[in-house]
Amino acid sequence: MTPVFSHGDLRLYLLNLLDEGPRHGYDIMQALSDRTGGTYTPSAGTIYPRLAKLEEEGLVTKSVEGRKTVYAITEAGHAEVQSRAGDLEGIEAGLADSVRLIADEVRGSVREAMKSLRADLAAASREERKTTPQPSREDDPRVRSREQMQRLDAVVNEFRANVRGDVRVHVARGGELAASLVDQVASELDRVARDITRTLRG
Repeated sequence: MTPVFSHGDLRLYLLNLLDEGPRHGYDIMQALSDRTGGTYTPSAGTIYPRLAKLEEEGLVTKSVEGRKTVYAITEAGHAEVQSRAGDLEGIEAGLADSVRLIADEVRGSVREAMKSLRADLAAASREERKTTPQPSREDDPRVRSREQMQRLDAVVNEFRANVRGDVRVHVARGGELAASLVDQVASELDRVARDITRTLRG
């Protein structure tokens, strides 16, 4: 998977987020997810050590408000953000490119899964046409059709289970499920459904 931030860029981007206003850790992670269209959701193990390092450098302070630890930029941190405005512009441009690449990779994976499913269905259809009917009950077209229906159910259920499992793990880890990805999956599945309908009617 294409990395979102190059080495050292995340540090400056965190300072830039805090330069917009104080934030607690979860808010920072959510902001990063929102600004990358859900393609990058950092873990606590990624964010908090960097915040601690920025605090050691005197660029960030933290305070406790209720159950939340709020981080705020210092004058020194603000000065670094101002002095590296050009670097930030480059990070923003690179970030947009990285998000596009990741989204393309995700869409490509979905397309490959749909392509594989269509190939399996087409192969099953060709095999069905090659079969020479015999007088036995096992070769009755209705019996074979029921068997293929069971096989189709198994293929669809396996695909569904794999996708649901991957998505649930992603969300459980704090990731965001982007609407664009859901739309892409819905579009691909709709196209597969139309292909199946055309095959059955043909």
